[in-house]
Amino acid sequence: GYDHKQMGITARGAWISVQRHFAEQGVDVQNDAISVIGIGDMSGDVFGNGLLLSESVQLVAAFDHRHIFIDPNPDASAGFTERRRLFELASSTWADYDATLLSIGGSIFPREVKSVPVSAEMRARFDIDADALTPDELIHALLQAPVDLIWNGGIGTYVRAAGESDDEVGDRVNDHLRVTAEQLRCRVIGEGGNLGLSQQARIVFAAAGGSVNTDFVDNSAGVDCSDHEVNIKILLNDVVARGQLTTRDRNQLLEAMTGEVTDLVLENSYHQARALSLAERHALERHDEYRRLIWRLEAEHGLNRELEDLPSDEELIERFTHGGELTRPELAVLLAYSKTHIKHNLAEADILVDPYILRLLRSAFPAQLTEAYPDAIERHRLRPEIVATQIANDIVHQMGVSFVVHMMELIGGSVNEIARAYLAAAECFRIRQHAREIDAQDVSADTRLAMHLELVRLGRRATRWFLRHRRTSSSIDAVVDEFSGTVESLVPLRKSLMGKVTAEDWRRNVKTLVRQGVDGNVAGRTANAAVMAVALPIADAAQAHRRDLHDIAKHYSTLGEALKMDWLTAQLSQLPTTSHWQAMERDSLLDDVTSHQGMLAARTLDGDAGVDAWLSKHTSFQDNWNKMIEDAQQAAVQDFSMFAMTCRKLANLCRTLE
Repeated sequence: GYDHKQMGITARGAWISVQRHFAEQGVDVQNDAISVIGIGDMSGDVFGNGLLLSESVQLVAAFDHRHIFIDPNPDASAGFTERRRLFELASSTWADYDATLLSIGGSIFPREVKSVPVSAEMRARFDIDADALTPDELIHALLQAPVDLIWNGGIGTYVRAAGESDDEVGDRVNDHLRVTAEQLRCRVIGEGGNLGLSQQARIVFAAAGGSVNTDFVDNSAGVDCSDHEVNIKILLNDVVARGQLTTRDRNQLLEAMTGEVTDLVLENSYHQARALSLAERHALERHDEYRRLIWRLEAEHGLNRELEDLPSDEELIERFTHGGELTRPELAVLLAYSKTHIKHNLAEADILVDPYILRLLRSAFPAQLTEAYPDAIERHRLRPEIVATQIANDIVHQMGVSFVVHMMELIGGSVNEIARAYLAAAECFRIRQHAREIDAQDVSADTRLAMHLELVRLGRRATRWFLRHRRTSSSIDAVVDEFSGTVESLVPLRKSLMGKVTAEDWRRNVKTLVRQGVDGNVAGRTANAAVMAVALPIADAAQAHRRDLHDIAKHYSTLGEALKMDWLTAQLSQLPTTSHWQAMERDSLLDDVTSHQGMLAARTLDGDAGVDAWLSKHTSFQDNWNKMIEDAQQAAVQDFSMFAMTCRKLANLCRTLE
C-alpha cells in the first residue's frame, strides 16, 4: 500500500490549510518568513514532513515528550537543512540536532531536568518574564508566545476554552501544560495531529481573530488517501481476478500511480479549505440561511448542537445582532454534515446511474486507470458510494455548505433533483473550468474569493432555473445538450444582455479586477457572472417559439432598455433583505422577471416587425407597465414590498397577453 510518511500526505494536506490561512492575511508562507512553534519532533510523520514544506519557516521552538528545542532567532536555511537531516535519520530526537547551528540564547533541554535557564533572547522572543522555569512551565509559556504559527504534529490536547475544565478535556497527561484559547497569541494554528485543541477552544480562538480550522479538516488528506487506496485496490483485484493483470504488474501499477493519487487527494484538501473561506464570506450575507441549515441538519441528519459545540438559535441571534459570525471551526462541522447529508440522500437515487455520472466516477481515479480499465471502473462494486461522494464534494466545494438545503427550501425537490440541476448548470456554464482559472490568478486571496462568490451566484441562479423548468428531463446529458451550446454562443453578447445599468457596473468591476492583477479575459468572464443566467430563459424562449437564438437575444436586450427591465433586475440583484424569507422571494422575483422578459422577447418576433412595432400594437400593456415602473423609480422609499408588487404587476400584465 501507500506509505503515508514517504508521501507526506497528511502533512501536505494540513499545510494547504496553513497556506490559505496566511494567504488571506497577505502572507506567502513559501517565501515570507514565519515564526513557528511546533509540537512534535522531526522523526514524526506529520510534524517532520510539515516542517520540510517551506524553506521560509523559522522554527523558534518545539517540544515533545523528551525534549524542548529552542532557537530564538534561527537561520531559516540552516534550520531547514538540519531538520531534513533529522527527518532522514532513523529514530531521531531533538537531542540529535546540531547545537552549533542554534542562534544565541538557544538550546535543547531534556524534559527531565529540574530547571531551565531562560536566556535574554528567549525572554525577548517568547515574552517570558522569568530567569528560570521548569520544563513544564516553559512549555506552558511557549504555547502562549506571540508567534505566527503553532504547528501541531504531536499527541495530546494542549488548548481548552476558559469555560471548560481539564476534566472535560479528558487528557490528564497534559493538564499541567494546557493553556486556554484566550491565552493564545499566535496568528494561525495548523492541526496536523488530532485533538490538539478542544472544539470550544478553536471557536474561541477563531472568534478572537485567530485562524484555525479543525483537526478533521486539516489532517483529512491521510484518510482521503486511504479511501483512494481501498477503491483502487478493489478495482485492481477485480482486474487481476479476470486475468487482465498479474499480481506483480498490479503492484508496480500501484506504485506508479503514487503521484496521481497524491494530486487527487491534495486537490480535495485545497477545495475543502477554500470552501470554508467561501462559507465565512457567504455567511456574512446570509445569516438566516445558515441558521436554517443547522435546523435542517438537526431534523434530517442527526446533528447534535451540544455535542458539536454549535450555538443555539438564541445564541446565534445574539451573536449576529452584535456583529459576530459563524467561525471556521463551526463552519467545518456544517461542511462535514452537509456532505454526509447529500451522500446519504443520494445513496439510492437514480442519479447514480445517469450516463453523465460516469465522468464523475472516473474523476475519482488516476488517469492511468481510467484509460486502461474503463470497464472495471464502471462495474466497481462501490460505484454508488464513490459517485455519491464525488457529487457531494463537487456541490459543497463549488456551491457552498448551505446550497442544497437552501434550494430545497426555495424551490423544493429532493437532493437527487437538486444535484441533477446543479450538475447541468455547472456543465453548461463551465463553472469548474472558470473556478480553476480563478485559482490560477496571481492575485490576493480576497480577490480570488470574491470572484468565486460570483460563480456561486451564477450557479445558484442557473440551478434554480433548471429546477423550475427542466426538473423532469430524462438525463443530465439531455439538458446539457439542449443548453450548453446556446449558452456558450451567447457569451459574446454578455454586455448587451446585461442592459445599460448592469453593463456599466460590469465594466467598472472588470477594470477593478484587472487593476488587482486579474487576467482581462478571466475578469470579463467573472465580473457580474450571475447575469449570464439569463441565457437560459432566452434559449428556452427561442426553442419554445422556434425562433433564432440571436434574434431572441437581441430583442431581449432591446426590451430590457425599452421597458426599463434592466433597471428592475439591477435593483433586485442588489436589494437588501432582512430575513431568510425575503432573500428567497427576492431570488424568485429576479428569476421570474428574466423569464417574463425572455417570453416577451419571443413574442416581439411575431411577424418579424421588431420591438417598437410590437409595443405599438400592445399599448395597454406598455402604458400600464410604464406607469408602474415610473412609480417605482420615483418612489420616495424603494423598499422590498414596492419591488415585490412591481414584479407581480409584470406577471399579471404578461398574463393579459396570453
